Amino acid sequence: MKNPRPLTALAVVVLVLAAAFTTVLVASAATGPADAKGPVVLPPELASMPIEQAILTSPPHVPPAIKRQYAARMVVNLEVREVVAKLADGVEYTFWTFGGSVPGSFIRIREGDVVEFHLNNHPSSKLPHNIDLHAVTGPGGGAASTFTAPGHSSQFTFQALNPGLYVYHCATAPVPMHIGNGMYGLILVEPKEGLPIVDKEYYVMQGEFYTTGKYGEEGLQSFDMAKAIDERPPYIVFNGAVGSLVGDKAITAKVGEQVRIFFGVGGPNITSSFHIIGEIFDKVYPEAGLSLPNRHVQTTLVPSGGATMVEFKVDVPGTFILVDHSLTRAFNKGALGMLKVTGPEDRVIYSGKEIDAIYLGAQAEAGSNSAKREAELKTQIAAAMSSNPTIAGLTKEMQIEKGKQVYMGLCFACHQPDGKGLPLAFPPLAGSDYLLADRERAVRTVLKGLTGPITVNGVTINSVMPPQEAVLTDAQVADVLTYVYNSWGNQGEAFTAAKVKALRAEIH
Repeated sequence: MKNPRPLTALAVVVLVLAAAFTTVLVASAATGPADAKGPVVLPPELASMPIEQAILTSPPHVPPAIKRQYAARMVVNLEVREVVAKLADGVEYTFWTFGGSVPGSFIRIREGDVVEFHLNNHPSSKLPHNIDLHAVTGPGGGAASTFTAPGHSSQFTFQALNPGLYVYHCATAPVPMHIGNGMYGLILVEPKEGLPIVDKEYYVMQGEFYTTGKYGEEGLQSFDMAKAIDERPPYIVFNGAVGSLVGDKAITAKVGEQVRIFFGVGGPNITSSFHIIGEIFDKVYPEAGLSLPNRHVQTTLVPSGGATMVEFKVDVPGTFILVDHSLTRAFNKGALGMLKVTGPEDRVIYSGKEIDAIYLGAQAEAGSNSAKREAELKTQIAAAMSSNPTIAGLTKEMQIEKGKQVYMGLCFACHQPDGKGLPLAFPPLAGSDYLLADRERAVRTVLKGLTGPITVNGVTINSVMPPQEAVLTDAQVADVLTYVYNSWGNQGEAFTAAKVKALRAEIH
């Protein structure tokens, strides 16, 4: 295709217009009394079943296992909310949610249950929404019955005929946009005989976010339809945000416990290669069918709009890393989490140290501490600005902390945490005469990369540094160089995003 960009723009226009037209049609069909058929009349054997209120939980938590040996009439109340929340450090996003979280509330019912489902769209919402539950046998999985305007509530009834773990999502046009803003979750239909007893259960979903800005670009971001059509998400994350399952938010277990993870992919487009570094799944229920598990599985594919259930015993303590094993998504886009296991060591099973922080990037301990320090400095700056406009020192220190996070994510595997590099392979940054001699050259090197021999402190090193201009924003380049120029004994003035921008323009 010779001119793909104009066609993509045209596709956006067509999709938006079609979405608007479809929405008008559906809204017209949903407003009149003829569309509402009134409560279903259940046959006596179903009407006499006990009534229970479903317990809904936010991720990573899961409602308690169902212990009853009979079907019941379950009442589910799920609220739609449009909320502004954190997508990454310094990045906010307007999420469209089921239950106020991404993914939406976990729903747990039993095979044979008759479910009275209420979808409530909060009055503060700006748009109508509905829900398609893949566990429902009926038109649209319930979407045809739940188109709900802000401030309104819809109700329909279905019977859970098939056990399994199912995705649910909004199906209001344009569907990819609603899902891409966070409108997805999981509903578990337990088999009549129940699930095997485990010690811990957790709820994790992967989804992508198509922001107008690059990964890490600060501020309130909005949905970019062109990127969604081209399937180019800046973010691919677990549970709705970068870092949602790391540090003090990590899921936990004790040595010897059996762990079950309900894992799904909301999408709207990207398949996951779900893997836990340092663990082997004892059982994997492919595509969340609960009858015949595969055993001893390293990585399992989960399609967009699909799910799986994995079970494993934790045998040794340590931090185990949840990833999408399409690893750029884990280390550069956010699809990374932690399972922290405590308890006695078994040096026969594993004799070494805990996983090396090099695999954790900016979410390693140093990176996490740096993010906390950045938040503290922002508070100090706000206080200083109210009484003293001279805040250059604090601004530089905040740049250093932010730059440290970038360095921990991209640079320190080669140049090392102490800035000394690797002998004859990667040059040192600490006390580097080559680096400190030319600040503009340093900016150009980060942006465009560098190939071939250079002499650093009298030693010739022939190496390659990949360009980072497509990865880092102007502010991130300024921050990481400010960090490097003020660490390990180096001293220098802060770099500015404006200067980086000017040099980037000169290069092109």
